[in-house]
Amino acid sequence: MPYHGGMTTILRIDSSARHEGSASRELVSRLIDRLYGDVTVVERDLAHGVPLLRESTLAAMWTPPADRTGLQRAELEVADACIDEVLGADAIVIGLPIYNFGPPAAMKAWADLVARAGTTFRYTERGPEGLVADKPVYLVVASGGVPVGSPMDQASTWLRTFLGFIGLTDVTVIAADGLNTDPEGAIETARRRVDEVSLPAPAS
Repeated sequence: MPYHGGMTTILRIDSSARHEGSASRELVSRLIDRLYGDVTVVERDLAHGVPLLRESTLAAMWTPPADRTGLQRAELEVADACIDEVLGADAIVIGLPIYNFGPPAAMKAWADLVARAGTTFRYTERGPEGLVADKPVYLVVASGGVPVGSPMDQASTWLRTFLGFIGLTDVTVIAADGLNTDPEGAIETARRRVDEVSLPAPAS
């Protein structure tokens, strides 16, 4: 039976360029259905496009909110929405394919929009401090040939580092690797891994 545990909103982030036949998308759906059932799911499909940082974006980010012009507010519209989704979610499920040893470019672009000093992190005398309240995060990592968690995997290792930087440390990685060498066996193994994921602890 799906677990609710007081959770109301799940943020689903897909980053695969593929839709039809995408292993990460299938497994993300399976995980959400198994753990959470019919709670509200907010979807952010990065394959639909993510704005890249540019000089005007940085200038808008560094301008105090009360002083931003209409153009600057428009410049940050997508970034603000992405940040609000992360802050408002009770749990986050991310589909992450490995492309050429790293994450999809759209995932890196999303991270660049979400990382905002004073909002999702801050610098202190003790170093950087994440400002996002910790919550369960599940990374479904799909790979054709790169073993997930190996030195060649610069996708899940990078994303875990980024999530920790903004305060998200309760991260579970579900590997779906070897998809190029044994597609049927690899996807069945990945499905079993999804089905074996421990349910989140009830909120205290």
